Amino acid sequence: MAMKKVGVVGCGLMGSGIVEVCARAGYKVTVREVDDTQLQRGLQRVQDSLSTALGRQKITLEEMDATLERINGTTQFAPFAECDLVIEAAIEKMAVKKEIFATLDQVVPATGILASNTSSLSITEMASVTRRPKQVVGMHFFNPVPVMPLLELVQGLLTSSETMDVATQFGKSLHKTIVVAKDNPGFIVNLLLIPYILDAIRALENGVATKEDIDAAIQLGLSHPMGPFALLDFVGLDTALFVADAMYQEFRDIRYAAPPLLRRMVVAGLLGRKSGRGFYEYPRKEQSQK
Repeated sequence: MAMKKVGVVGCGLMGSGIVEVCARAGYKVTVREVDDTQLQRGLQRVQDSLSTALGRQKITLEEMDATLERINGTTQFAPFAECDLVIEAAIEKMAVKKEIFATLDQVVPATGILASNTSSLSITEMASVTRRPKQVVGMHFFNPVPVMPLLELVQGLLTSSETMDVATQFGKSLHKTIVVAKDNPGFIVNLLLIPYILDAIRALENGVATKEDIDAAIQLGLSHPMGPFALLDFVGLDTALFVADAMYQEFRDIRYAAPPLLRRMVVAGLLGRKSGRGFYEYPRKEQSQK
């Protein structure tokens, strides 16, 4: 199946990154947001990212202009009728995703593939509201999408091998390294990441060491690019809590039970970089837009 037109549902931090990498790879991209304000904010995020790449001489001005010309924004689902693949990058709530998938199933051509950028939720459950479960797949990108080289493909219980082959070739066309996981809560990355960051919070709660020393120990002792607390602030404490809660509901394993400190920080609005303060404080210019 030759991919020509790609759709993206959601133009937030992840969605805008997916739009960018697809358009840079030569695909015509249609991106939908719930209203024009959020759509324009997302499209501006794409333009700002491309401008940064231009300033760093990662792309030329001609490549930037060509990329932007391939992107079309909308607040409707109807334009997805022309897409070969649609990637959902909406909020991490199953009810919302199932509603989107049911709508896409009515609009996207019968031969089209439906994908979700979910980091932990069941692909099989999303596929259950469609008439094409063999053509539903997980495509979990990583933030920031234009920079991170990994694409985690997730095969639902009914996802066909043909769909996985097409998704793999598509991912490679975006210059991503592909890993494949079954439809298991957390897939590969979050299955291992969530217990690690929750244990780091517990260590802090128990007074094992300061957050600065824990981060430094992991960075310098294990050669991680950042420690668990810097990573939590980057990902968003609310996102980490949501994923942990979803995985705990599936496994009922204490390793995925969120520590009280994490839950209280989220309630207090200390979400990390996007709120200006999490485990660390950040200048306004470093805060991410929601």
